[in-house]
Amino acid sequence: MATDAVIARERKRWKLYERYAQKRLRLKKEGRWEELALLPRNSSPVRLRFRCQLTGRPRGNYRHFGICRIKLRELALEGKIPGLTKASW
Repeated sequence: MATDAVIARERKRWKLYERYAQKRLRLKKEGRWEELALLPRNSSPVRLRFRCQLTGRPRGNYRHFGICRIKLRELALEGKIPGLTKASW
């Protein structure tokens, strides 16, 4: 499980990304690279990391559910995710 500081830092990056996304797109389209370089580093989409909403785990995430593979399996076996069942053949 990720620490609270790591999760908070990632949330801050997502907020900055959303705040500057339109401006970044406009500056790229116009080719104003000097002004683009003045934007905050953490507003860049390259710095974002998709994390599990429950644990903060950075790897093995399912975007459709927003959680990591481990929590997805646990919740599916408990029957807490509608329509998701364990495969058997």
